Amino acid sequence: MKINYFDIHSHLESSKFDQDREEIISRMKDEGVFTITVGTDLENSKKAVRLADKYENIFASIGLHPTDVKEDFKEEDYLELVKNKKVVAIGECGLEFFRLGEDAEDEKQRQIDIFKKQIDFAVKYDKPLMIHCRDAHTEVINILTEKKKEYGERLRGNIHFFSGDVDMAQVYLDLGFMMSFTGVITFTKDYDEVIKFIPLDKIMSETDAPFVAPVPYRGKRCEPTYVKETVKRIAEIKELDEEVVKKAMIENAQEFFKIKNLKI
Repeated sequence: MKINYFDIHSHLESSKFDQDREEIISRMKDEGVFTITVGTDLENSKKAVRLADKYENIFASIGLHPTDVKEDFKEEDYLELVKNKKVVAIGECGLEFFRLGEDAEDEKQRQIDIFKKQIDFAVKYDKPLMIHCRDAHTEVINILTEKKKEYGERLRGNIHFFSGDVDMAQVYLDLGFMMSFTGVITFTKDYDEVIKFIPLDKIMSETDAPFVAPVPYRGKRCEPTYVKETVKRIAEIKELDEEVVKKAMIENAQEFFKIKNLKI
């Protein structure tokens, strides 16, 4: 199957796609769209792997989101999943310090402990991290910096739905991390400066479907085929030919996630 676009972060395993998942995947095939469907807990991760096993253009990431559920991350629960050849990353893991509520310090520590477990797991099985970070860039950077001293180049990852500024982007680049952008960049200029700043070979395209549909689909449920709007906007912001950016987004994803033999 020829690939035209790579959406490196979607949630096709979500119940929001239960009614028409096959139709969406059919559209993806027609348009040459590949995606990584991202687990947010153990059951979601199992669903993501089952989808990836079924379709050539779908890969999976497995892991535990910081706030979606309050379960612990246990390596033994994910052992069989991580051995699957279609599993290309660990996550969606990270920190979410937005609206912590009561017992904020305990909640922060719970998230930090689970994040560190997944970092260790990712390095052990030679997988990159798919990192979620909201209102916690300082803490995420501190943890990654600490772990980088321990693991060196074996620790690598992507900051999904990147929301930081140029200074933060530089820190992540120095750590050897990538950053990905969603359809949000099609309806706000808040990310223009940082997209201009980050080298093209350090950016990846995503949708975070079913969330944040891009222009001209705002208000609708997002799906992986809409990644083409994100790619188009990255090209506009960086003042590059769209075909150049399309090719770069595919090559970046292939290299970063160690996915071979895709026809561009």
